[in-house]
Amino acid sequence: MIKRIFLPLCLLWMTLQMQGQILEPVQWNWSVEETDQQDEYILHYEAEIEKNWKIYSQFLESDDGPIRTSFQYEEKEGVQLIGKNEESGNIKRGYDKMFEMELISLKGPKVHFKQKVKVSNYPAQISGYLTFMTCDDSQCLPPTDVDFSFEIKAPNKKSSQETDARSGDAQGNEVEEKPATSAPGNAEGSPEGVAAKQETNSLKGATAVHESEDPIVWTLSSSKEGDVMQLRFTVDIEDGWTIYSQYTSDDGPVPTSFQLEENSPHNLPGKAKEEGKMKEGMDPFFGVEVKKFVASPVVFIQEVQLNGMDPVKGYLEYMICNDKMCLPPTPVDFFVDPANMETLIGKKATDRSMGDAEEGESFNIVNPSDDQEGRVLIGNVLDQKIESVFQSQKQPLSECGEDETTKNRNLLWTFIFGFLGGLLALLTPCVFPMIPLTVSYFTKGSKDRKSGIRNGLIYGLSIIVIYVSIGLIITGVFGATALNALSTNWIANTLFFVIFVIFALSFFGLFEITLPSSWANASDRMADSGGLIGTFFMAFTLAIVSFSCTGPIIGSALVQSATDSLGPFTVMLGFSMALALPFGLFAAFPALLNSLPQSGGWMNSVKVVLGFLELALAFKFLSVADMTMHWGILKYEVFMAIWILIFALMTLYAFGFIKFPHDSPIKKLSIGRWITGILSGALTIYLVTGFFINEKTGLYNSLALMSGLAPPATYNVFLDPPSPDAEIKAKYPSYTKCANNIDCFKDYFEAVDYAQSKDKPLLLDFTGYGCVNCRKTEEHIWVKDEVRNKLNEDFVLVSLYVDDRKKLEETLISKHRQEKMRSIGNRWADFQIVNFEQNSQPLYVMMTPDEKVIADPRGYREGASDYLRFLKCGLEYFEANN
Repeated sequence: MIKRIFLPLCLLWMTLQMQGQILEPVQWNWSVEETDQQDEYILHYEAEIEKNWKIYSQFLESDDGPIRTSFQYEEKEGVQLIGKNEESGNIKRGYDKMFEMELISLKGPKVHFKQKVKVSNYPAQISGYLTFMTCDDSQCLPPTDVDFSFEIKAPNKKSSQETDARSGDAQGNEVEEKPATSAPGNAEGSPEGVAAKQETNSLKGATAVHESEDPIVWTLSSSKEGDVMQLRFTVDIEDGWTIYSQYTSDDGPVPTSFQLEENSPHNLPGKAKEEGKMKEGMDPFFGVEVKKFVASPVVFIQEVQLNGMDPVKGYLEYMICNDKMCLPPTPVDFFVDPANMETLIGKKATDRSMGDAEEGESFNIVNPSDDQEGRVLIGNVLDQKIESVFQSQKQPLSECGEDETTKNRNLLWTFIFGFLGGLLALLTPCVFPMIPLTVSYFTKGSKDRKSGIRNGLIYGLSIIVIYVSIGLIITGVFGATALNALSTNWIANTLFFVIFVIFALSFFGLFEITLPSSWANASDRMADSGGLIGTFFMAFTLAIVSFSCTGPIIGSALVQSATDSLGPFTVMLGFSMALALPFGLFAAFPALLNSLPQSGGWMNSVKVVLGFLELALAFKFLSVADMTMHWGILKYEVFMAIWILIFALMTLYAFGFIKFPHDSPIKKLSIGRWITGILSGALTIYLVTGFFINEKTGLYNSLALMSGLAPPATYNVFLDPPSPDAEIKAKYPSYTKCANNIDCFKDYFEAVDYAQSKDKPLLLDFTGYGCVNCRKTEEHIWVKDEVRNKLNEDFVLVSLYVDDRKKLEETLISKHRQEKMRSIGNRWADFQIVNFEQNSQPLYVMMTPDEKVIADPRGYREGASDYLRFLKCGLEYFEANN
């Protein structure tokens, strides 16, 4: 059940913009073959699929999983499809762990599809598009459309016309198509994969189509009566996707809108009329009331009041979402000439508008050094490519990343954590009395001292095998992905909070958590059989009967280690070795048994102290759930007050002022109680200092020992958020406070200038207001004190929002992508693509002040420790080579 919850969530996080590079694991080729039957032909499609990737059959039983491969044909007179499209190749049928359902997948190296057609009117042009989705074992790329076209010239000669197309990646990147005998539908191969087609024009109107790699197709038709032009936009959307009304809230998704260019002599008398199946209500993704269209077709009818015969040039903007993700706002240009009703939409409209501008505009070259923003302008054409950035991102200055040494170091600490937990378990009343009893049994019941030592060592080894097996079983059942998801999932963390509170109450003596007695009895009977099997089941009996004491400690250790696939194995190895150590040691040297302290009330005191620790840890898990869901119930002050109260009570307990049900009468404080009381009292005072105000940040003084345990100091009740430094703000207008009150810039060139003046490295954060994984990084990684301090003190952070809708002062045209940029978000999206050849968010790039990339850009990955290593590695390189 847990796996079903967490595995799809992890898949979703990776799918939503995690990709740090443009992936193209599938390439398509097609050809046409004449059959022996007159006027019948076979259309062949061949998918070349990279190793470890797969696509999905046309014949999936359910649409609840991946997108099936499908073929859509434009209706043409004289062309008839015969039968269904057939598929062949490396076909796999069975249960898919990623989607948790029965699927039919197609793997490489090659997969074939063929469709029979009958032609009665020559020459025949057969066009359309295919849709496919590709996945590997850890991620899926969003559905991709690829246009195809076949030209059948004559029926009397068998021929084969072939054309190749390289499909774009699943994130909306370029669809590059190669010229061949039968050219694909989009001969222009625009950077957005846009195919804009124009049908016959007339004075009564015309129709144009805009197809993109998004699951949506726009069709524009136009008509004119007098000085009023009517633009009819028809939208076809794939099943499961929605587009939003012009009248939905701006606080949620981006509403559909229609705009004329700023210098247009014409005007829009009002908003467009809307037709289609609409739903209204609360959107769970955005948390606001929305109006959205949920089925095709959707029609927008926009009237334009003409003022002369100048072309009508404008653009529409829309956003589409399904129940798992949203695609960034997308602008689409349109162009209509009132003189001849030439109607264009998409790439052709952009080209046509740019052509008009070039004819009537003089261009002045601006020297980059004279431009305050550091860009190259030729008229309104913007060149944002920075050669030092572009070249160094291909070969970064360092090889920062998680190496085996770092990973092994982390596993060593996991082992030590488990070992300490095992030592604590030894001191509990469920385990400690068993040591002399068990060792005495082996030494007295054996023929000689040698066999006693051997039996004791086998007993200890059996303990290790039992507990390590638990770690391996947990990893095998849940998988590394699900274990990693436990660290941030609010349901899991809330459940852990409840469990740890129950563990604490058990340690306080209110009740005992035990496994069924029948298990212990059955294991004990097996132990009576003697030999190796009997010794093993003696160890198994110990594990069962001591569960009330060891269970909470094991649970704590497993949860804390679950962020690494080897964590459960490693922590249980440490725990079991500590637990097994005295049995082997005292079996070898039985005289040492006399040095053990006598069992007594001190063991219950150990359990109670562990109960306080379990209770404190419980609120750590509740804090994660609170920050994830924005409940606001456990902010910094509340969390710290609870911890201060817990350790103050622990101090009072150690000094005998508080008693629990199973405590023995205290006649004199033992050394252990004195040590525990002093340490817990010191910790209580230390926690109180967490309420001191840091003059530098204006926030509470974050304590080093509480890093990763307490909420960030920025998540508080009483303090007003700090303002950005006024002096820096006066010089750099984009300087502000970003996520978690971290100092940042929102303009790349201002950040570079500031970084050069301070001689600090930069961290570029390509982000978006609608980027789910960006928020996850900010909420679960940037909130960690050590990460936040690095970003605030050691780096110059620049957050570039690629979906910022604030308008530019003038419409610009990307030199390299030949696309219009009307908003701040358009500009930074172009900057990311032309310099880093990536379009996914989040993307984190460390750079030197002289604009060279330090390490491979990092996309979204879970884990604050890994992110911190990434920052430390880049910073160490910069400091060593500066």
